[in-house]
Formats: sequence, C-alpha cells, structure tokens
Amino acid sequence: INDQIEIEIKYEGYITRQRKEVQKFANLDKIKIPKNFSYEKIKNLRFEAKEKLLKFLPPNLGVASRINGVSFADISILIIELKNKKSFIN
Repeated sequence: INDQIEIEIKYEGYITRQRKEVQKFANLDKIKIPKNFSYEKIKNLRFEAKEKLLKFLPPNLGVASRINGVSFADISILIIELKNKKSFIN
C-alpha cells in the first residue's frame, strides 16, 4: 500500500496534466471548421498539415486532430485562428 501511495504522489501532477489534455481533445469535436476555411492563408501552419487538411476538409477540430500528419501544434494554431480571426474564411 505504501508503494501505491508513493506512486500516486509522485505522478499526481503528470496524471492531472494528462486528464486536462484528454479533456481538451474531447472538446475539440465541438469546435466547428467552416467549409470555406482558408488553411493556406495561415502562415504558421505546417505545409504538410495544410495539405492534409485541404485534402480531407474536416468538419471540426476533433476530426482534424486525428488526421495523420496534423500535429497538436497545428491544432493549437487552428484553435487560435478559428477563435480570433474570422478573416481566414473565404
């Protein structure tokens, strides 16, 4: 029992962070991507991510996050752009 308590204490911060990350991903399905969203206009989005997103045209960020070649950094950029800059919509 002492070993179990020690492990829980040692990894508590890590587990908490992981739970928050899982929650973020669960909420990504709620953030819709407009059909006319211009990925190519986003400067910080990686070229590979732009290609994949233009090919698959995901309906929301949850689907986009599951596309091979689209990183969490790319998703973070999309979140910012979708929330702050509606100018990327044709």
